[in-house]
Amino acid sequence: MAKKVSNKKTKGNTTGFRKYIVWFWRLFAAGVIFVFLIFLLASWGVFGALPSFEILENPQTNLASEIISSDGKTLGKYYLNDNRTPVAFEELPDHLVNALIATEDERYYDHSGIDAWGTLRAVAYMGTKGGASTISQQLAKQLFTGVASTNIVQRILQKIKEWIIAIQLERQYTKEEIIAMYFNIYDFGNNADGIRSAARIYFGEEPSNLNVEQSAMLVGMFKNSSLYNPRRNPVGVSNRRNVVLNQMYKNDFLNEQERDSLTAIPLEIDYHPESHREGIATYFREYLREWLKQWTSDEDNYRPDGEKYNIYLDGLKIFTTIDSRMQAYAEEAVSEHMKRLQAEFFVQNTDERNPTAPFLDLTPEEIEKVYDRSMRQSERWRHMKYDLKKSDDEIVASFKKKIPMEVFSWNGEIDTIMSPLDSLKYYKYFLRTGMMSMEPQSGHVKAWVGGINYKHFQYDQVKQGKRQAGSTFKPFVYATAIDQLHLSPCDEFPDIYTCIEANKYGNIQPWCPKNSNGGYSGDMYTLKHALANSVNTITARLMDKVGPQPVVNLIKRMGVESEIPALPSIALGTPDISVYEMVGAFGTFANQGVYVKPVMITRIEDKNGTVLYESVPETRDVLSREVAYTTVKLMEGVTQSGSGARLRGTWAKNQTMYKEIITGYPYDFKNPIAGKTGTTQNNSDGWFMGMVPNLVTGVWVGGEDRATHFASTRYGQGASMALPIWGVYMKKCYADEDLDVSTAAFEVPSDLSIRVDCSTPEEQDPEATDTDYNEGIDIDF
Repeated sequence: MAKKVSNKKTKGNTTGFRKYIVWFWRLFAAGVIFVFLIFLLASWGVFGALPSFEILENPQTNLASEIISSDGKTLGKYYLNDNRTPVAFEELPDHLVNALIATEDERYYDHSGIDAWGTLRAVAYMGTKGGASTISQQLAKQLFTGVASTNIVQRILQKIKEWIIAIQLERQYTKEEIIAMYFNIYDFGNNADGIRSAARIYFGEEPSNLNVEQSAMLVGMFKNSSLYNPRRNPVGVSNRRNVVLNQMYKNDFLNEQERDSLTAIPLEIDYHPESHREGIATYFREYLREWLKQWTSDEDNYRPDGEKYNIYLDGLKIFTTIDSRMQAYAEEAVSEHMKRLQAEFFVQNTDERNPTAPFLDLTPEEIEKVYDRSMRQSERWRHMKYDLKKSDDEIVASFKKKIPMEVFSWNGEIDTIMSPLDSLKYYKYFLRTGMMSMEPQSGHVKAWVGGINYKHFQYDQVKQGKRQAGSTFKPFVYATAIDQLHLSPCDEFPDIYTCIEANKYGNIQPWCPKNSNGGYSGDMYTLKHALANSVNTITARLMDKVGPQPVVNLIKRMGVESEIPALPSIALGTPDISVYEMVGAFGTFANQGVYVKPVMITRIEDKNGTVLYESVPETRDVLSREVAYTTVKLMEGVTQSGSGARLRGTWAKNQTMYKEIITGYPYDFKNPIAGKTGTTQNNSDGWFMGMVPNLVTGVWVGGEDRATHFASTRYGQGASMALPIWGVYMKKCYADEDLDVSTAAFEVPSDLSIRVDCSTPEEQDPEATDTDYNEGIDIDF
């Protein structure tokens, strides 16, 4: 009986155990079916739409438009929130990719979007020993699901979507393409969207040039770029970088010695912020932005879908003529000289030396009017008046209220407390500048510096600003006279009192200009000497012979669009003209009489490389080769013995008083240089236009207001204010042999019949082919 009872118990135990086994498999099967159904329903979009095939094929990401220099460098970008420029996998160094895989997804090449072992580990240990997200899942999250939900149910659904999208991405793209997409989509902070921006902003490098420790730092930021921000948390970032390096060692991407040496290197970043107000070529980039706004508004330039291109989102590539090296040299030249010039201006405009500083020749009432006008023309006034609808009294009161602000100085920005009105007065002390450099044969603009600091002085003095040209206008008068009268640089005229009677050329009163020293020598001067030394009386005599209208006609054909009145006084540079216009006009002389309109953009491409725009040069014949060359030879005299002679190495042996402002001297140029200085009344404007055969550069320096100027011509002339910038810039350009800036002579026309070499007798001039160049010409002194 006992045996039978025992058998019954064993049978009962077995039956009960089978029930547990059955229930286990039923529950397991139900779980599998449930998970399958969840995934199936999710894939059908029951829990929210999933990206379509077309969207997976072309994920929608905002792409910054990129401004590219003629030498292939990025000058800047246009973007709103996403400063992103994608790179291909081939542009990523191996150690960068290895760092990502070792840290984020060790079995990346062994799964198809979901890491099963990683998922089981994460479930078993509740995430304490690492998460389970693969690179593909993280990309799916970045592209389509966004910020993780704090709701547990929603987060599970998000996770399911990420799994599904990750599998779809793996089917749609190669492993390499997914890695490139992940690097391109991630936000590394500080406007560093994507690996290219991150490499440029944190290290000043392209991704392909990153070293191992730099790559490790950037990969470490994938964990949390806000927390691991190298500017705010260098210690944490350094530690995180070392974690990445250790992971690379564990996965055999580094040996022990390499890991130890790299982890011992201190964290080093070379911060290059990419914003619209910082970086290289800021003034040019702002001009270009306005040009692009007009271009995109033209219906002929709309996208294929009929919408306007958005320069902040559509990833356009704008190829420009700016050379990044020459642009850097130009900005360096401006900074080096203007800092020294400004220091001298401050010395001369203390309250003791100039009670009306920074102005001269103004009454207190006139000064108040200057400040009031500047207030009303400011962006702050416009914003408060028209956007905030404030009254004039309220706006004036706000200008007088002190607030914390950051102001410019040549020794770095200053944090201070100051009223907007006081800051306006403070900035009136600063001299401004504009500089442009152009290749005359193509019209390609190589450098564009519109001011001393775009962040604080946003008015562009290259194209927006127009100031009196002074004596830099005289070559146009001389060229007209050479063209009409067949004059030679060697022809002589007397430096005597010269007057154009009233109403002869529309002038209401007699026009009787004096020389800069107020007198007349009575000597006979060649045209070459007269231009080199800016003898006003001889320029007036030439104007009387040809009349102002032919001069106006000439300069209009040379691309100057500013208003030029047909009056005799224009001979001395009274019209307001921009640096942009002057460089384009002078380029006609260097280009053998052919005007080429300045070109800044060569082509525009969309994000796929389709060409949307290509520039077509605008040219016209203005002067004969002979007249253009003769004018150039006249201007060579300016740098040989005239107001531009300080470009040569012998000028300042006994000029020690100038050394504090003649930045970069001695320049010691030996090659032919054609140029012209310009100084306007009261030294309000200083100009220098300089040319070599393949480069024309113009520089202007002056105050925001004409009353802001040096008291003496010693400091206020163009040769002191503007020429040093040209000299420093050209020295830097010549030192960079890759630029191939010419040191050769200007090309001599084959049919030259005008005598241009005044050092030899007329019949021995080797450059002239016709000695009867003046036959029949009546030169009336």
